[in-house]
Amino acid sequence: MSGIAETRADPSPALPPDPAQPLPWWRSVENLAVVIVLAAMTSLPLVDILFRWFGRPGLAGSASFVQHLTLLAGVIGGALAARDNRLLSLSAATTFLKGRWRDWARFGSGAFAAAISTVLALASAQFVLFEREGGNTLAYGIPVWWVQAFLPLGFAAVALRLWLHASDRWRGRAAALLLAAALVGLAVWTPVAPARLLWPALGLLFLATLAGAPVFVTLGGAALILFWSDGLPLASIPLDHYRLVTNPTLPTIPLFTLAGYFLAEGGASRRLVRVFQALVGARHGGPAIVTALVCAFFTSFTGASGVTILALGALLMPVLLAARYSERASLGLLTSSGSLGLLFPPCLPLILYAIIAKVGISEVFLGGMAPGLLLVAATAWWGWRQAPRLEAEQRRFDASEAARAIWEARWELLLPVVALGSLLSGLATPVEAAALTAGYAFVVETFVYRDLRLIRDVPRVMTECGLLVGGILLILGVALGFTNYLIDAQVAAHAVEWATANIHSPLVFLIMLNFFLLLVGCLMDIYSAIVVVVPLIVPLGLAFNVDPVHLGILFLANLELGYLTPPVGMNLFLASYRFGKPLTEVARAVLPFVGLRLVVVLLITYVPALTTTLPQWFKPS
Repeated sequence: MSGIAETRADPSPALPPDPAQPLPWWRSVENLAVVIVLAAMTSLPLVDILFRWFGRPGLAGSASFVQHLTLLAGVIGGALAARDNRLLSLSAATTFLKGRWRDWARFGSGAFAAAISTVLALASAQFVLFEREGGNTLAYGIPVWWVQAFLPLGFAAVALRLWLHASDRWRGRAAALLLAAALVGLAVWTPVAPARLLWPALGLLFLATLAGAPVFVTLGGAALILFWSDGLPLASIPLDHYRLVTNPTLPTIPLFTLAGYFLAEGGASRRLVRVFQALVGARHGGPAIVTALVCAFFTSFTGASGVTILALGALLMPVLLAARYSERASLGLLTSSGSLGLLFPPCLPLILYAIIAKVGISEVFLGGMAPGLLLVAATAWWGWRQAPRLEAEQRRFDASEAARAIWEARWELLLPVVALGSLLSGLATPVEAAALTAGYAFVVETFVYRDLRLIRDVPRVMTECGLLVGGILLILGVALGFTNYLIDAQVAAHAVEWATANIHSPLVFLIMLNFFLLLVGCLMDIYSAIVVVVPLIVPLGLAFNVDPVHLGILFLANLELGYLTPPVGMNLFLASYRFGKPLTEVARAVLPFVGLRLVVVLLITYVPALTTTLPQWFKPS
């Protein structure tokens, strides 16, 4: 039998067990590096809060250090995601194809992805050399280019790992290396005018995407090809990457994600399930209501990344089956609820939309509350309607059990108060609030409940968080380069001109926008969609007097449907993996929820007061 298993059985002492993986000591070094970076990102804002509490100025350059530590977290985390072959892909071809077809898909997509990553590394090196001449420094005289130099190193590491994963055999890897080198050589020393190769290059990119190339390769490759064909400097793509990743507000994404990971890996899921089970589990349809509430709570901190399904699936599926819900109904409820808290603060897509659309984070947080509650209520209603009429055992509400459950989970139930209270009260900046939340979750899970051991568990949890954050930031950085090309090509301006000339009713505009966003949700993951699409639709919304906060919640509610629709429905793939069910069976199970959420999306669209009322109430006078 060929493949990884055969390679691992190779007794040769000259090779590690898996040639696609680094030596164990180097793996530990990489893991430790991302742990140190995330720890520093959490600690520096907390030190600033502490100094301010005692009436002293914070550390010099603290905010700038945290921004550049975000760059390091993205670079190292992206290399880890490539190392473990966990970069997000728009296609599941390598999962469903068999035999030689699967090998050829891996080979082609891996070689092409390695070539794109290599060109990105070369472009990043040009960017760093240019920035070095500028002589900019961080605090304490540290040159900025020292940190920026990790960009080409990171892309090079990703390219190396994509190449290694292109085949299980060294013969296949050698062929992939030759193909990748040929593609890079063609890009650098092409004898043909690049403009004439635009469509063939985009065609190759499309085929590589279908074969399973990562999302960042699709978006970064599109940006590279478009810039290259127009004769524009490729160094502008890593420049855009650097500008986005070092945005003053962007550190909130890895920090809130870290808080979510501490919750998911600790015992929070068990305690929170007990709380909601005690409060509403005894009612008709209670297990389904518990599922909706617990998943919404978790997703608001884990960022609709699929962690909710993985962390809660094993706990909630037996609860639903024991309550005599059918297996299909249980599967559909858990799969759809995995993204249910996407509109609740401090969920990551809300933060990213605020950054890209240049809207206040607190306004977006408040705007998502009522629509988020409506989605939870709709899901709970469905669970109530689908509950078996003759339950095996009806229980009365047990006030003492509810009190005990709440008391046991009191520290985790306070987490939203810590996150939102510190932010909305003005006592902390968004980054400080995120660091405070991450620090609080760490202390609670490690020292209060002692579910995580400081040496054995915490580094593992932080490494997993860094891997997820790195994969996301890798996508966001290259996606901005693609977006800026579209803006420079005046795509947004032309869209506004066409829309205002041909659409005369805001109602018609919103109908067309919904259709467009549903299509986007079927074809793009939510993070790249925010970076690519939001700059294009915000001017359109302004042209039709659509409030930017309303537009953002409408956008995210549509994209939330994308988690349940093929071909990019992430929750479908995760549920298929988590529960061992065929993808087609999962897709059939979520059909009622797709229809239900579509109705809610229409309500959010055409009743803007759902979104705009809270931000207007709390708007500073």
